[in-house]
Amino acid sequence: MGDYEASTMVDVAPNLVFDRLSDLGKLPTYIPWLTSLRPTAVPATAQGAEARRPHEAVHEDVDVTVGGGHRDGWIELVDEERTLRWGMDGGHRYGGELVVDFVADGTSKLTVRLHTTEPTGVDEELDRTLTTIKAMLEKEPS
Repeated sequence: MGDYEASTMVDVAPNLVFDRLSDLGKLPTYIPWLTSLRPTAVPATAQGAEARRPHEAVHEDVDVTVGGGHRDGWIELVDEERTLRWGMDGGHRYGGELVVDFVADGTSKLTVRLHTTEPTGVDEELDRTLTTIKAMLEKEPS
């Protein structure tokens, strides 16, 4: 079992970084190991910015496909904090958060924190994931 953290600087404004990474339909294009992600249910009540308190997370249950396997999971977005949290249930516990911080005009710091019961290769996978996200974000037009 372990906790891991890695960060990278991205030459894109933090609001744009968070907007792109919080689009759940497009999130698999940024994360190399994530095949698909789709909501499993329509929330019973509206959860948009108009229906929640400031700094309150918008929660979605999701079906996650990694490789060929499906897992149940959840994602929470906190727009004001530019934070995306996630978790998956099952044989090994897995969860984490992605935080986008302001550094300077047009520059962000992207930090990923993970908690997993299967630590094999986590550091390398974090580095590969952050490298991919950074390259894709910096390549997209602002």
